[in-house]
Amino acid sequence: MKRRTALLWATTTALGLVTSATGCSSTASSSAGRTTPVTFGYIADYSGSAALAVAAKQGLWQKAGLSPQLRVFTNGPLQVQALGAGDLDFGYLGPGALWLPASGKAKIVAVNMLGQADRVIARPGTGITKPAELKGKKVAVAEGTSGDMILNLALGQAGLKPSDITRVTMDPSTIVTAFASGQVDAAAIWYPLIDTIKKRVPDLTEVSRTEDYYPKLTFPNVFVTQPDLPGKNPTLVRKVTSVLRQANDWISAHPEESEKVTADFLKLPADQLAGSTRYVKLLSSKQLTDLSANGTVDGWFNGLADVFTSMGKLKSPSDAKEYYLGDVYKAAGSPQP
Repeated sequence: MKRRTALLWATTTALGLVTSATGCSSTASSSAGRTTPVTFGYIADYSGSAALAVAAKQGLWQKAGLSPQLRVFTNGPLQVQALGAGDLDFGYLGPGALWLPASGKAKIVAVNMLGQADRVIARPGTGITKPAELKGKKVAVAEGTSGDMILNLALGQAGLKPSDITRVTMDPSTIVTAFASGQVDAAAIWYPLIDTIKKRVPDLTEVSRTEDYYPKLTFPNVFVTQPDLPGKNPTLVRKVTSVLRQANDWISAHPEESEKVTADFLKLPADQLAGSTRYVKLLSSKQLTDLSANGTVDGWFNGLADVFTSMGKLKSPSDAKEYYLGDVYKAAGSPQP
């Protein structure tokens, strides 16, 4: 499945990715004799790197007795393949790849950030101001992305079927051009690409937003591990999850500074990630623990599994309780025995 993060950053950060991954590996090897090594995959954008950047900056790995060997990937499915092959212990998935844990190919150890960048937008003059008015309209979408997901949510909210619209599949950059030039009536796309569109169509309408479905449903990005690792090495899973909790809390308390730390980690100019927290919702580990305990997080994953089923990505999804380790996340916040 395509990931918008890969499309946004793959070209602009190619050199930085190599340098970042190499630098992290050398740090790990210097302390490998005193700590437990752990391989961890990530994607080179803000959401996919921030927790690892902060963990490195704050020395959280060393405090936990771990030496991270970080490996950069362009998308989530490749990380799940590496987990399955035993080449990775942990990895990062954006919301568009959450059908993989639901199909039993990974276990979720922690929710990271909640994506809030996705929109269904409409051109002025089309008469589209709410999801029901998409019926019969030409809508551009990048198949298999979070834009595809929010389009499905919008149609479902309005009681429409996919066949009720004229779906035009395009890559994200083509959607920007097609929408701006009036080739389509509406589009399912995300920020910051919408900022680019607004320069040419400033009076566009946001028909559906990610926030419209919160807290019942949202687009979380997550950290995952091999399906069998929690049973084989629960101590390692708990230690890594504890590091992720601590990094998450630092980010929640220092959102703007976390953008700079992440840019430095990725060897990017600071302004390239400035404003990244505009497009995510940050929750503290206590909030995530409470939302896990009351079933809200399970509801997010089960709701998205329904979306993936409607998209044809899943046939018989597992219940979230089988692949989201909420109890492990809670335990990782308690003092070590």
